[in-house]
Amino acid sequence: MTAQPSAPRTGALHHVEVWVPDLPAAIRSWGWLLGELGWTPFQEWPAGRSWRLGPTYLVLECSPALSGPAHDRLAPGLNHLAFHAGPPAAVDRLVAAAPAHGWSLLFPDRHPRAGGPGTYAAYLADDQGYEVELVASPPN
Repeated sequence: MTAQPSAPRTGALHHVEVWVPDLPAAIRSWGWLLGELGWTPFQEWPAGRSWRLGPTYLVLECSPALSGPAHDRLAPGLNHLAFHAGPPAAVDRLVAAAPAHGWSLLFPDRHPRAGGPGTYAAYLADDQGYEVELVASPPN
């Protein structure tokens, strides 16, 4: 008998939809990063793509209803998405590979403690201005 997956917990995140002005560039950067973090391709259509991790999925879409040509993470709205990224060595590996996939390191003078002395994380921005935080798991 196959065990049935449990229903998602009320209040858990179902999905995130990010509107992007350049879908091919977003697929290049986000597709690489999400794949490295264990997300798998989920849906594909002419104006978008999605990736899934467990019951949650993330959508990148180039909607014709976009009100502007660029994302500004400093404006009201989404600043960044933060992902669990495994141990510090995994964060370091992602940071080293990120530039080849359209990401650059933010706050390099404070990396990997830009979030404070008790954190080990990387803050990356893609070519379209979207930011992610890759948070290392604490040592056991």
